[in-house]
Amino acid sequence: MVLTSRLTTHSVPVFPAQPAHPSAVEANDAIRALVDARAGQDWTSVEAAEYEVLLIEWAAATQGIGSGVIEAA
Repeated sequence: MVLTSRLTTHSVPVFPAQPAHPSAVEANDAIRALVDARAGQDWTSVEAAEYEVLLIEWAAATQGIGSGVIEAA
């Protein structure tokens, strides 16, 4: 799964996407592995929490926010 931003039609210049930060690639790979491993099965609450944390890490890495400590609710 590749997520891309939608283009807007307003006057703000659109810059090409920067290459994914290595931590974004790692988080994406971990997400894929988790989803593939659980295909067709119910997820435990621990697996769902792990998935949520990985999504947060991926989003932070793709936005260049850094890799601080993240705590899921």
